[in-house]
Amino acid sequence: MQAGPIMGMDAEINDEGSASISNNHHRRTSRWATSLENLLEDPEGVKQFREFLRKEFSEENVLFWLACEDFKKSSDRKQMHEKARQIFASFLSNKASAQVNVEGQSRMSETILEQPHLLMFQKLQDQIFNLMKYDSYSRFLKSDAFLQSKQMEEKQQHERQDPLENTAKRASRTFNT
Repeated sequence: MQAGPIMGMDAEINDEGSASISNNHHRRTSRWATSLENLLEDPEGVKQFREFLRKEFSEENVLFWLACEDFKKSSDRKQMHEKARQIFASFLSNKASAQVNVEGQSRMSETILEQPHLLMFQKLQDQIFNLMKYDSYSRFLKSDAFLQSKQMEEKQQHERQDPLENTAKRASRTFNT
């Protein structure tokens, strides 16, 4: 089975060569509502969550979390060192432009950057994740932006189902007359 985009929708080509539209793309908000993890796995979810956090003046939390995820993908020591410095300067130092509020932050210094390792920010990242999960995320799910996205998604889902239902009803009438 091959997969690919068809007119902006996820589709799969089955063994007979016909396309079937996948519902994964159109059930985004349902997935987002099940967990913060699912929301953060979807680029559109991250985009909407960031916009929500920006309005709440706490966008730095998701930016820090994303920077830590990117940091863990560092391929070599030099890259790890550069990214660690960027994270520290942007989010953790006393002079950070987008400082996050984490426990023990006052004890952090640049000496942490001398021996970078992939999990060096994990404890702080977990704190920020939990802050978002138990605070911002629940408010996001009640926000106008999320509810409008969910409503629009449900409307689109309903509109896609109607033509199929009408075709089935017409076919049923044809065979039953």
